[in-house]
Amino acid sequence: MKKELTYTADIPEDVDVSIEGKMINVKGEKGENKRLFHYPGIELKKEENKIILHSKIATKKEKSIMGVSLSHIKNMMSGVKEGFVYKLKICSGHFPMTVESKDKEIMINNFLGEKKPRIAKILEGADAKIDGEIITVESWNKELAGQTSANIEKATKISGRDRRIFQDGIFIIEKDGRKIE
Repeated sequence: MKKELTYTADIPEDVDVSIEGKMINVKGEKGENKRLFHYPGIELKKEENKIILHSKIATKKEKSIMGVSLSHIKNMMSGVKEGFVYKLKICSGHFPMTVESKDKEIMINNFLGEKKPRIAKILEGADAKIDGEIITVESWNKELAGQTSANIEKATKISGRDRRIFQDGIFIIEKDGRKIE
């Protein structure tokens, strides 16, 4: 069934939003996010302090894409205003591993007794701080914070060993305030 559909998102006070064609630019106190929304049949408009997504003939596909686009826009606005914080925990049971931050990389030494250090990249726009057994990843872009955290967790992935016995690694324990269990 095709029908006209409109979604709106309120712009917070401290956030500046500009739309040029299909490109949305969001600026705030933490940083700046840019994103291209290029789906045909969906219009982007800014009126007063609202962003409006509009489609004249919306099917299920357009409705789902509009919902995802609205979520991305809301994440962009909350990111430049408050930022996103991911937390990871360093767990070592067999061998004492050392984790240090150099340039834009996290170096994991002595992981399961390995001589060669494992390296995880910190993406441009994200910051990682090590405080004891907790690694904190911060960014104004949710995707950068999540990908940097995933890079760190994936660097300590174990294959070919029993996970019930070898429980060493670095694991995500908190995603933007929500605890992972």
